[in-house]
Amino acid sequence: QVQLVESGGGLVQPGGSLRLSCTISGDIFSLNAKGWYRQSPGKQRESVATVTRGGTPTYADSVKGRFTISRDNSKNTVYLQMNSLKPEDTAVYYCNLELQLEAGPDSYDFWGQGTQVTVSS
Repeated sequence: QVQLVESGGGLVQPGGSLRLSCTISGDIFSLNAKGWYRQSPGKQRESVATVTRGGTPTYADSVKGRFTISRDNSKNTVYLQMNSLKPEDTAVYYCNLELQLEAGPDSYDFWGQGTQVTVSS
């Protein structure tokens, strides 16, 4: 059974850094990518950073220059490096990946369980 396992969240002071990891547990055929989303209390889930199959990243305006998304295909892992964190970055961060489980045209959306990031002094 394929699952996404997230790690790396926590409490950090403003200006600090965290690195989130999203690792695919189970056998897959291909990682087609996507990325990270976040949701704060009372707000809709929003896209933070995504990456295409070819590795092209896209960032929300609010995190450009501070966050970096990357992928390590050998480890079946997608990362989100977050620097210069601000209190408004506080949210539950979710990994969302599009995976092919076997050769063919079908792909499937998977979500991680979410990891809490709190930026506070």
